[in-house]
Amino acid sequence: MAEDYDLIVIGAGAAGLTAAGFAGRVGAKVALVEREKLGGDCTWAGCVPSKALLKVAKVAHTARTASRYGITASEPTVDMKAIREHLREVVQEVYQHETPEVYGDKYHVEVVKGAARFADTHTVQVDDRRLTGKKIVVASGARAAVPPVPGLDSVAYKTNRDIFDNDRLPEHLLVMGAGPVGTEIAQAYARLGAQVTLMDLALLPRDEPEVAATLEPILRAEGVRFIPSLVDSAQQDGDQITLTLRSGETVTGDMLFVAVGRSPNVRDLWLENAGVHYTERGIPVDQYLRTNVPHIYAVGDCTTGPKFTHYAGFQGGIAGRNAIVPLVNSSGHDPLNPWVTFTDPEVAHVGLTEAEAFEQYGDKVKTYMFSLLHGDRSVAEGDTDGFIKITYRGGGQILGVTIVAARAGEMITEFALAMKHGFGLSGITGTIHPYPSYSDIVKKASSSLMIDELLRGPAGVALGAASAVLWRR
Repeated sequence: MAEDYDLIVIGAGAAGLTAAGFAGRVGAKVALVEREKLGGDCTWAGCVPSKALLKVAKVAHTARTASRYGITASEPTVDMKAIREHLREVVQEVYQHETPEVYGDKYHVEVVKGAARFADTHTVQVDDRRLTGKKIVVASGARAAVPPVPGLDSVAYKTNRDIFDNDRLPEHLLVMGAGPVGTEIAQAYARLGAQVTLMDLALLPRDEPEVAATLEPILRAEGVRFIPSLVDSAQQDGDQITLTLRSGETVTGDMLFVAVGRSPNVRDLWLENAGVHYTERGIPVDQYLRTNVPHIYAVGDCTTGPKFTHYAGFQGGIAGRNAIVPLVNSSGHDPLNPWVTFTDPEVAHVGLTEAEAFEQYGDKVKTYMFSLLHGDRSVAEGDTDGFIKITYRGGGQILGVTIVAARAGEMITEFALAMKHGFGLSGITGTIHPYPSYSDIVKKASSSLMIDELLRGPAGVALGAASAVLWRR
């Protein structure tokens, strides 16, 4: 016998938890279906354990480099079993706010354990239970993509699903994929003491070219060798894994981490039974996050859109609201989606890159680079390997920003707010910022840009370039 719900949510990652939580709190009868644990990859195999690992690695690096600050410290001893336990404790600390009991008591959501499959457009089969929903939200997430490299299927490689359960420090870690995940893990393991080789066509290819130019020397100094090449084949002989690259070079290590992107979890949902269209890239949705079947929504990593935890959470909230309160439909897409790669220094971006801006606006586009050498807080902390790059056009309209800095992830939000609400550079420079802080560097970069623009005009020519230099300092 079918059980009836106002809303069925498939998947309990960031998107699903947000959608189900909203609907439950406004009084809807909600079933949240999850085949594993609530929290999804972010809690168990992504954001949370990775940031905990990066912190551990930074502690080791700080101890190792303490002499630059006049402090003598011994070489740190790395205990990977203890590190693994620390990561597990951090995950449990976060998970305690996402348990089935919390979602039942606080959000009035029924958590259904099992794999969900569509029986028809309104019915979801979960083992021997049949759930029917007036509305359904698919938030099934994504998994680590595995490239079709000959021999890779016979190699004991790791992905984000098991790297954080690792209790052994490899002598030589091989990393396939130099996007955010691969680059973060490469730096972390190098700081823990492993030799690391990172391979891809480019380092952080989605970011501005100045990012790789800044970050690659830092990674190299810390023990990460970057090879700009893809892998042609893989083989394992005992504990040793050998990769043959398209460049003709071979590299051998005792652990392989594969981080070449994400594949949406759509194949096992039997979406055909509901008539929902999908491709290998995910489920396409409209402005309001509806699939081609109007009462079925899709959000987060299982769609064809951006794959970020914060974007998934944003879409989950919108889909939950649109499904339960359809008279006030909101758009579930936002081009101003900031992202951060949590290397050290961090890399943060919002809006258009310089190339994208020129493609849209042509020669009206300008760019401005502000070095962290001119930020008093970054100088005080010795974190001067970085910059703020502002892409803009006349009137102080910000089109995009990239920041490489120790706290770039916090700094980027101010630019995102300025772009979202249209108050531009003048809104930033007209606000008092605490000094000395990293947020003050944001203001200083914005002020410096505006002064340079003034000096280019007729009224400012007489002031000369020297004044602009003085202003920066």
